[in-house]
Amino acid sequence: MKIIAYGIRNDEKPYLDEWVANHPDVEVKSEPKLLDENTVDEAKDFDGVVAYQQKTYTATVLDKLGSFGIKSLSLRNVGVDNIDAEAAKRNGIKVSNVPAYSPAAIAELAVTEMMRLLRRTKKFEDKERHGNLTWAPDIAEEMNQQTVGVFATGRIGRQVIDIVRGFGAKVIAYNPYPNPKLKKEGVYVDTPEELYKNSDILTLHAPALKENEHMINDETIGQMKDGIRIINCARGSLIDTDALIRGLDSGKIKGAALDVYEDEVGIFNVDFGSFDKIPDARLKNLMERDNVLITPHIAFYTKVAVKNMVQYALDANVSLIKTGTSDKEVKL
Repeated sequence: MKIIAYGIRNDEKPYLDEWVANHPDVEVKSEPKLLDENTVDEAKDFDGVVAYQQKTYTATVLDKLGSFGIKSLSLRNVGVDNIDAEAAKRNGIKVSNVPAYSPAAIAELAVTEMMRLLRRTKKFEDKERHGNLTWAPDIAEEMNQQTVGVFATGRIGRQVIDIVRGFGAKVIAYNPYPNPKLKKEGVYVDTPEELYKNSDILTLHAPALKENEHMINDETIGQMKDGIRIINCARGSLIDTDALIRGLDSGKIKGAALDVYEDEVGIFNVDFGSFDKIPDARLKNLMERDNVLITPHIAFYTKVAVKNMVQYALDANVSLIKTGTSDKEVKL
């Protein structure tokens, strides 16, 4: 069996090598470049493809894989919204993802950013860089006094709930398909509007479905409690960036923490050499604010998560090749 793994980073290589050592019957080619029209020909004569990227898996790429007889594409991440689903179906390509590489990794960063906003650490760090070690006027707030609204209660959302409860925060949540345990505990509100108007902190953990695109917009921000703080460690497309900026300018939104950004492709995980060279005016606008925290899509980036992403994807690809099925197969 031969598998080609595209976009393998240096931090992923040890976990790939570990997996290969434990599967001597499988040949794996490690390709540092991403899977696109320029690299797809390297997949010829392989049985399956493992990949991870923000770039689109285009019809051209998928048609070429289909022409090579490749029917198994395993992603090392959760999202499949960048796959041309019709092209995959047309070529009989089955797709798997890694739905839960480490819910704790994402949840822990989300709560870390909540705490940083409440304790105003960015402001203090800036003052310290200028030799200012004073306290006032940057007095903090406490998590135990907050109502944290959790939009979507899948694996990650439930982890967030467990963590903030440990701080003594009140938790409310919304999910169109409630978790039975949380429902029994009385956590859920009936509508997103109710979640927005009663949350001091709103944390998003919804998938990038078409109906969720720009779910945070001028209208929904208007429904929120004055002084709300918004956390997004899910998908950049959930937030209308212009509406977020307007909400921050007006003071309606007291702070925001974004690990994802709707225009992040080609920007996050790139070293531009200096702040001035970052080619996105809206992103720089947000980065310059002392009540906004930006991290470049690093919520997943822990040793545990990266190992699981690599090895679970390889396991799934082997299963798809051998049996035509996998417990991580995604129905496109």
